[in-house]
Order: sequence, then structure tokens, then C-alpha cells
Amino acid sequence: MNCRAPVPLAAVLLAAAVALSCGSGRPPAGQAAGQPRHDRAVYVRESPAGAERDVLAVDLEGFERPEDLLEFTRLPHLPPVEQGKTGNCWSYATVSLLESELRRQGRAEVRLSEMFIVYWEYVEKARRFVREKGRSFLSNGSQADSALARAAQYGLVRAADYTGLPAGRTAHDDRALLREYRDYLSGLAARNDWDEARALAGVRAILDKHMGRPPDRIDVDGRSLTPPEFLASLGLRPSDYVAFVSFMYLPFYTKGEFEVPDNWRRSRDYHNLPLYEYALALLRALRKGYSAVLSVDFSEPGYLGEADVAMVPTFDIPSAYIDQSSRELRFKNGATADDHAVHCVGYLESAKGNWFLVKDSWENAYWGRHKGYFFYQEAYIRLKCLAFLVHRDAVKEVLEKFPAGP
Repeated sequence: MNCRAPVPLAAVLLAAAVALSCGSGRPPAGQAAGQPRHDRAVYVRESPAGAERDVLAVDLEGFERPEDLLEFTRLPHLPPVEQGKTGNCWSYATVSLLESELRRQGRAEVRLSEMFIVYWEYVEKARRFVREKGRSFLSNGSQADSALARAAQYGLVRAADYTGLPAGRTAHDDRALLREYRDYLSGLAARNDWDEARALAGVRAILDKHMGRPPDRIDVDGRSLTPPEFLASLGLRPSDYVAFVSFMYLPFYTKGEFEVPDNWRRSRDYHNLPLYEYALALLRALRKGYSAVLSVDFSEPGYLGEADVAMVPTFDIPSAYIDQSSRELRFKNGATADDHAVHCVGYLESAKGNWFLVKDSWENAYWGRHKGYFFYQEAYIRLKCLAFLVHRDAVKEVLEKFPAGP
């Protein structure tokens, strides 16, 4: 997930939207008298600053939804952290999951470093680019399973051990880094220079300049540990986590590739479930106390930063009509894109329907009343959540439906 592009149709100025829809008592424009109520689209400013383009959003007047975090069954998690102007949502969401897993397992609270994972992900992307002679995808986006692969390979450190901010920097912004990184590797490709050691040395020099060099050892309670040793001391096993999708292009109850650009490793370790079982598996995992990383599309008229809500308007598709085919159509025609990752940390089952509490690192999660959180409607999960990753113990009964073996 590259959570910076495309820019989400995410914020809505609710006061303006309500003002547009109140007052006359007549049916909204385009809706005949006696016609069942449907959601109304409005044009609003893209951000609260009001300096961006107009975007299509949904008017939430009369839409019943949760109003407070306290309505949810909340799973242990650390407070939200902003990712700045980066495309590193995949690392923030996955690191947040690991922090929650420590608390679920009864271990001490630890703030882990997202940027340590990001640094080594850039290195491994460059390595693959060289080995595939320029045919590998280069971006700042990735997937949760890749973040876990980096942890397994390089270990973990605490946030205080590695901030990814060189001296004098106080906020993350990867735009200059990404330009230099891509230019350097594209230059190697243009010269047909595929010397891996030299290429990685050049990449690390760029990363060190923009992010600082990650530590080889850290001090933990008077002990000097390498990052892999620190990971082992936490009791976290990256191999304990499994990812699920729900697509018609794969046979159900088999593993296959999540066909999006940010799956740059072309991992084929995604378990494919029918949509009903996919959504139920996520809910059951949460009921058992396991949080999950979600891969979502947040470029939607129902993704409303100021309202802390992600929902599916009826002018997109009525919730009752969301099924495997409607989900697949939107993925194949590009209406649903894999452009963000979040950490699901709670759920609500009530007369308002099923809702999911999401911890989010992107800026629009801080426009509303509940800073760093979104409330996801179940319909949004079924239509726009492309994948989720969770501890395998949360989904044992589901994994039993898949053939044994690689």
C-alpha cells in the first residue's frame, strides 16, 4: 500500500454538506417522491484547510453510525502515530500490530520503530531491482507481510533506538529520498550496471543521508543486543502471521498472489476465501482478541476524515447488493485500489450494524474528533478491504480448509 497516492477523496466538511441537504422537506434532487431513501452526493473541499480541489463525498445527514470509541470492544493497542508525508502506512500498521501482539501475550509495552523496517525494505527492493535487471517495482509502498519479512531478516529495534530522522529533522517526508533513490537505480539500469554490492552501497548512502543509519546493536536493560536478538527477546515470530484475500481470479481455499503493484515481492502466500467467510474470519479473530492489519482503498466518497467514518454510499452500491461479483468488478476496473494500510483494533456489533475500529497513521485520520481513528462500516470491509493479516491462532479453523504444504 502506498498511502500517499492516489490522494483520498477523504475529507468532508459536514456542516456544509448538512446545509446543502436540509430545509425544504422535499425529496433530494434526483429522488422521486416515495422512492426509497438513498444517500446524496455533494461536492466539498478535499481538506479542512479548504485550499484543495472539490471532491465528491456523501452527505451523512440521517446516517446512523457510532459516535464514540467507547461504543467499541477495544483491543489493546498503543496510541496512534502519524506517518508524516510518507508512503509508509504498511510499516506503521504492521508495527502497530506487533506492539498490540506484545500486549495480547501479556508482555511489557514497547514502542517499536517503523522506520527501521522501512530502511531495510528500501534495501531489499533495490536488491531485487538489480537481480531482476530493472524489472521490479520501485515505490515507497509495500504490504504487511513484507514488513514481517523484513523483521524476520533484520530484526526489530525500539522507536527510541531509531527514529529515521537525521539531525535537525522533526517530521517524516520521503519525497526527496524517493526521487534520489529512483534516479540512482534508474541510472544503474540505463548503464546496464548490475553489480549488486556496489548498487546496495549506493542505496545505503542515500538512505543514510535521508534517514540516518540504523543501529547494529542496542542497549536493553544493560544488555547489548543485535536487532535480531531483540526480536527474539520479545517472543514475536513473524512466521506466525497469515494473510487473506477474497478474489475470483484465484480458486477459493488456495493460496496465490495478491495482484497489486505494492506486492513487489509477488508473494503468493495469500489465502483466498469466499467473501462471506473472509469477512466473518476477520470478525471472529477480533472477537477472540486478535487485532489485524487491513489493506484498503481510501480514495472513496464514503471515506470521510472529518466524520471519522468509512462507509459505502447507496449511490455507489446498496449494502445488500455487495457480493463477490460487485467486489471483483471494482477491483478489476480500478475503482478499488490497494492504496492504504491500517490497524483494526476493535469492533462493534449492535443495532447500528457491525462496525470496526481502525487505528490509522494517515493525516485524514486526524481531521475528525477521534484523532488517529476511523470507524469502518461492515459494508466497507466487504467491498473495499482487499486483504487482512492476523495471527494464525485467530484463524485456525479457516486454515484447516486449505491444503497442507507450501
